[in-house]
Amino acid sequence: MVKLRDSEVNDSKLSDSELSNRKLAAGLTGIFLGAFGVHKFVLGYTRPGVIMLVGSVVGGVVTCGVASFALGVIGLIEGIIYLTKTPEEFQAMYIDAQREWF
Repeated sequence: MVKLRDSEVNDSKLSDSELSNRKLAAGLTGIFLGAFGVHKFVLGYTRPGVIMLVGSVVGGVVTCGVASFALGVIGLIEGIIYLTKTPEEFQAMYIDAQREWF
């Protein structure tokens, strides 16, 4: 038996305005706070969010900011991708299919 998260049950029934708000929030946090993985948490992806947060903070200290810069670029790209998707594509890829990266 597969156990679903609460958000998996509720996310498939998002209204158009809720979907647009989530898409906008994920896109903007990806652009502005992408290095810390905040956009992943907005979409409910805890594991990728933690990976980006730890990689940015710990990796940034160890590599003198190179890891933080790289994760910031990834966050920027993902934010732009989120904002350029149509609402139907966004829901199919990131809400229904639970695609965690790009």
